[in-house]
Amino acid sequence: MNRIGLSSACFYPLPTEDSFGRLCSLGFKTAEIFMNSPSELEEDFLDGLVKERDRYGVEVVSLHPFGSFVESYSLFSSYPRRFTDYMPLYRKFFHACERLGAKIFIIHGAKIPGTVDDDEYCERFVKLIDEGEKYGVTVAHENVVHYRCESPDYMLMMRNKIGERFRTVIDNKQALRAGYSPYEFIEKLAPSIIHVHVSDNGDAGDCIPPGEGVFDFKKYFDTYDDIGYTGKFIIELYRHSFAEDSQLTAARTYLEGILN
Repeated sequence: MNRIGLSSACFYPLPTEDSFGRLCSLGFKTAEIFMNSPSELEEDFLDGLVKERDRYGVEVVSLHPFGSFVESYSLFSSYPRRFTDYMPLYRKFFHACERLGAKIFIIHGAKIPGTVDDDEYCERFVKLIDEGEKYGVTVAHENVVHYRCESPDYMLMMRNKIGERFRTVIDNKQALRAGYSPYEFIEKLAPSIIHVHVSDNGDAGDCIPPGEGVFDFKKYFDTYDDIGYTGKFIIELYRHSFAEDSQLTAARTYLEGILN
């Protein structure tokens, strides 16, 4: 099973179809696709991605929407009609997931402090969960610095209010940027974790290719094994975080060696 994957976001701002093609050509068999524009949700564009997916035999496991930075406004504002009016867009995202075979849809949620209370925030998230399930998609909340869910305790509150339907994506660099250990998220949210973003950190920065920094991936993967996590680990970097594509394939080899 190919548990180490790559996000097409690593090549941004290369066009999404070119980013995905580049990912495929590097031999990754597991992928996360980051959509960057509304036209990329149209059928003809999705047809091209599906064709490329099938050509290379790649499993698309997750999809990331282009509107993460405005979810405070579109999904979690104090103006309820805006949430309703944005739902058709999210249905298009869920349809894209369905076409690509992606079972996980990732949101960042509202920035701190936000304008709705915790109960309303959770109610909106449940509505997204409900809508995603109609397409066979699980909506998962990522921990991102400066957003409400930068905190493991906030995520734990959401899980306590929502129950077992709450699902989360853990990103180790985002945890560290927010001043938390990624192990705090694992400890408190183990049953809810369905997806993991990985990167390394060290003197060269806090988001560099795995294997080039000091992050202890052996300990990290062992901790996920201990909680029974069987999902994927997606390498997610910024374009300035690496100089050569060979660093990405080396990171895959490095992480696969630890997993195996």
